[in-house]
Amino acid sequence: MSSKRISFSDKLLSGFINQEELENYNQSIASAEKMLSERSGPGNDFLGWLDLPWTISSSMVDSIVSRASEIREKADILICIGIGGSYLGARAAIEFLSSSFEDMRKPRVVFAGHSINSDYIADLLDLVKDRSVAVNIISKSGTTTEPGVAFRVIRQFMESRYGKSEAASRIIATTDPKKGALRKLATEEGYAAFEIPSDVGGRFSVLTPVGLFPIAVAGIDIRNLLAGASEAMDFCSGDSYQDNMAGHYAAVRNILFRKGFTTEVMAAFQPQLHFISEWWKQLAGESEGKNGTGIFPAALDYTTDLHSLGQWMQEGIRNVFETFMVLKKTNRSISVPKFDDDSDELNYLASRSFEDINLNAFKGTLLAHVDGGVPSAILSLEDRSEKTLGQLFYFFEKAIAISGYMLRVNPFDQPGVEAYKKNMFALLGKSGFDKLREQLFSRIGNMQL
Repeated sequence: MSSKRISFSDKLLSGFINQEELENYNQSIASAEKMLSERSGPGNDFLGWLDLPWTISSSMVDSIVSRASEIREKADILICIGIGGSYLGARAAIEFLSSSFEDMRKPRVVFAGHSINSDYIADLLDLVKDRSVAVNIISKSGTTTEPGVAFRVIRQFMESRYGKSEAASRIIATTDPKKGALRKLATEEGYAAFEIPSDVGGRFSVLTPVGLFPIAVAGIDIRNLLAGASEAMDFCSGDSYQDNMAGHYAAVRNILFRKGFTTEVMAAFQPQLHFISEWWKQLAGESEGKNGTGIFPAALDYTTDLHSLGQWMQEGIRNVFETFMVLKKTNRSISVPKFDDDSDELNYLASRSFEDINLNAFKGTLLAHVDGGVPSAILSLEDRSEKTLGQLFYFFEKAIAISGYMLRVNPFDQPGVEAYKKNMFALLGKSGFDKLREQLFSRIGNMQL
């Protein structure tokens, strides 16, 4: 029987949610499960992630591991180019499973194409100019602006430094199986290429080559990651919150949302969890925020943010609920030394581990926020292992899909994302946007920006 490495507790929510309310949500959980399993709900063309831990072929995984091994041998740095779901999952995994400091990682995976900033790209080129470099460009279409312009600059650098042939051997494209600008370029230039399944959207793609390849280059065991996700499929299914941990979390979120708690804060007590929260923010926000509804996802890093936003969390507007993401076991342990002078008055902590101190900081914060009127639940992670992270990835994906259906939205599209893109294309003079460009320039002129 598979080991359950993550758990969700709502014991401290009794003042906000009663047993009957949760029982009433079993019907919604069952309905969402049926739409997912039968592929009958909104966005059913993008449910390839649902069975992915079981259906991804061993030959695909072997190919990813083999190519990653080649890159690990030849490159000091892999530049991973992508935005949104094309990079957040990989970054979350690498930050969670690797050393806290990038200089300790061999090879080092750095990220580009997730912003539009000359200083960032220039600094990146300075970083890699004397290193052995490989590139992973990730884009289903190949025409997304942010990664597209970054790849142009980095491709130019690679071809200038290595020559076209050698550069091509160091560039790996992860893109649509058959169509798109990047698929065409990869074929013409001879880049190695991995396929983004056509039925998996970007924010659900961490367990496809989108996430698996850069994760494998970082030296992480992707087979164990997938094994963990496969294990989560067992306890994240079923028609009741008692059996379905993802459904339980989704029900809690929706009950609180309907009581006016419209923002969820994911609060983590370990810095290695920061980018898991960032990945979760995109997964939740892009899936649920539409049709004038949706739970707003926010994230805080404790204890750091207790010294900046702790006051607001304790006594601010009571429209937030909090999910504490807690790591039970760190990889190593450091204890506080004792000094005879005790000038800082911290000898009372001597010989106690940082984990023990942090655990009590969590407990103290949890109880303080509960007393302050913040509905609080706990999501516990066993350790910093690939299997634990695989379970967490799948749990969040399944929970947000169920939660989206509970909100009566399509969790698998993102029509609102196109609004800024159309305006940006028009303002930059892209062909086909001339009429919109005139309208926007007129509006901007009136705004006196």
